Amino acid sequence: MTAPATPQPPVTVRVFTQRLSATPRGARLARHLALNQLREWGLPYDAPASEAVSVIVAELAANAVTHGRVPGRDFELRLSLVTGSVRVEVTDTRGEPLPAVRPPGPLDDGGRGLLLVDALADRWEVLDREPPPGKTVRAEVDVPRWSALTRKAGSDG
Repeated sequence: MTAPATPQPPVTVRVFTQRLSATPRGARLARHLALNQLREWGLPYDAPASEAVSVIVAELAANAVTHGRVPGRDFELRLSLVTGSVRVEVTDTRGEPLPAVRPPGPLDDGGRGLLLVDALADRWEVLDREPPPGKTVRAEVDVPRWSALTRKAGSDG
């Protein structure tokens, strides 16, 4: 008789982390860095998962710069290629909670960023930053044929 299999936690295959200036330029750079990193991991620019991650990074970085900015402090972009998905984490240094996700009015200038994240991510959440103050917004996008990416990423050395 064999013992039942113990569920194993997800394995992180690759991680990319970059601190960026909390400026519009830093937010734009976050999106470009994310797309380049996904391409290095074998996910082409035009893959649906890459396109979703691109928009998610753009929105979360813009939020970090606009709402989470503390003068003189950076924000952090972290991408992880984990079991079955790409995880995006954007951490800022302002501890104020995110507003509730609600549809904006038809004439509102903003308020659509988290709706886009909610629509494009397979899962997302907001976590308190360790150490405080601040918060991390984490979103995951599932990647079809993920195991083919991990073989490529592992062979890149």
